[in-house]
Amino acid sequence: MKPGVLIISHGSRDKAWVSIVDEAVGHLSLEEELPVAVSFLELVEGRLIQDGINELESAGVTDIIVIPLFVSSGSTHVDEIEYAIGAKPAPERETDLECFEVQANVHYGYPVDDDPDIAVMLWDKLRELSVQPERETILLVGHGSIHDGFRQRWEVGISSLAERVRQVSGVAAADYGLLNPENVRERAEYWIGQGHDVLVAPLFLSEGYFTKVVIPKRLEGLKYAYSGSTLLPHPLLPHWIEQQVLKMLEKLRVH
Repeated sequence: MKPGVLIISHGSRDKAWVSIVDEAVGHLSLEEELPVAVSFLELVEGRLIQDGINELESAGVTDIIVIPLFVSSGSTHVDEIEYAIGAKPAPERETDLECFEVQANVHYGYPVDDDPDIAVMLWDKLRELSVQPERETILLVGHGSIHDGFRQRWEVGISSLAERVRQVSGVAAADYGLLNPENVRERAEYWIGQGHDVLVAPLFLSEGYFTKVVIPKRLEGLKYAYSGSTLLPHPLLPHWIEQQVLKMLEKLRVH
């Protein structure tokens, strides 16, 4: 058995976005030397998922540990990639993604969801906005999903993550809003109405259209604090990947 790691992210035309993901992966310090490839679902020519699979297999990898670098298991991309890479027999929703050619055994990991590392990362990005924690509410804002089943997974993960952030930060309350279906403004208005100062935290890997344009537009005219700082870059992300890889390696060796 020769294991290798394939980290899959969404991809962007923005080269800075791609380099932020590469930089995070560059800080991995796995206890043993494993071949690691970083691939993208779309938009990054020459570094798509099939390219990553080919790279690992040509290095002699027999078992590919796949880390889906997405913020929620409610993402339809997490589902379609799991199917297309051969880790499950059918997708939950119809997909245009064609099956990849894979010879190696595939071991599919999990996205960010409510991992304790992520709660710490979110608070690190927000900390400078906090003035009076005892009267503050942190409002996590995620992309969400309009699809039944996927929406519920988003809600379970982000609500649990909000509670972890509340515990780490010591603020009075933490809540969440989703862009799909839209309830971000409603949640912000509720907490402002309770006399709380609202600190808005975007649950996105890196900055882009949603964090710079969509979220501020949804909250237009309201009083809130927002830095727009996303999860990356942050030194804890490599730790999150390492922990997942180590757990999966242990499972592989037991079997």
